[in-house]
Amino acid sequence: MSALLPPPLPDEVEEDVLAVPRADCVADSAGGLTFDLADLGRPGAASLLLRLRERQPHRAPTETRLPLTPAADGRLRAVLPSSVQLAEGRWDVYVDHGDTAPRRLSPGVNDLRSLVDRMPSGTRPHVAVRIPYATKHGNLTIRAWHRAPHAEAGELHIDGAELTVRGRLLGAPVTPAGYAELRGRAPGQVTRRVELGASGGEFGLTVAYQDLAGEPGVWDLWLLPQGAHGPQARVARLLDDVADKKPIFTYPAVRTGPVAVGPYYTRDNDLSLRVTEAD
Repeated sequence: MSALLPPPLPDEVEEDVLAVPRADCVADSAGGLTFDLADLGRPGAASLLLRLRERQPHRAPTETRLPLTPAADGRLRAVLPSSVQLAEGRWDVYVDHGDTAPRRLSPGVNDLRSLVDRMPSGTRPHVAVRIPYATKHGNLTIRAWHRAPHAEAGELHIDGAELTVRGRLLGAPVTPAGYAELRGRAPGQVTRRVELGASGGEFGLTVAYQDLAGEPGVWDLWLLPQGAHGPQARVARLLDDVADKKPIFTYPAVRTGPVAVGPYYTRDNDLSLRVTEAD
């Protein structure tokens, strides 16, 4: 008979938890982040290192360093202003004391209340979004977006075999020449044009599922607010505190003809429609 090992003692568990550097993070409505972590008592200057995870092969990693300075209660603080641009992607967070390899940080308390129902003024030509979150391995990572212009999706309404999307366009006006497009990802699929309505910065559009009948695949939703020769904006939902919408915001698929059509948010929180052959 094999013996079962006893569970670790409480003090052993506590020591293991405390061995992992943790950072508390506070987000502001402008897109800035403030990081606080315990001073580990290491000599020399320390910095917070942000390293872009998704990068092109054979290129040096993209990094941003923020100085860690003393704060209250023996803690260190780093500030990422909204004016510092981060490329779109996932930025892993480290603490670097210079004498050893940078250490990955785990999340402490993330205060993201200012991101709930956030709506920028629209006076800037771009929208910057940074949402800190815990990875599946328990590490601290920042999901960043930088859109110019940006089409923020609001609530989605499904009525029969139609999807109505309403939202707000930031960074560009809508002119009478504006319209929306459904762009198929499969080779050879013809782009579908969708009528676009707008008023006071708000936009609205309706997708008829029957227009996608017989066209299985994924269709991405774009806005061309000033026509074919103007700026383009991917319709997405970014302005809240949810880093990954895909498993949280789910919508039913509706059968129309030989296919079933339903909207969903991608891993980048962009809005797309999936068309599958119906059983």
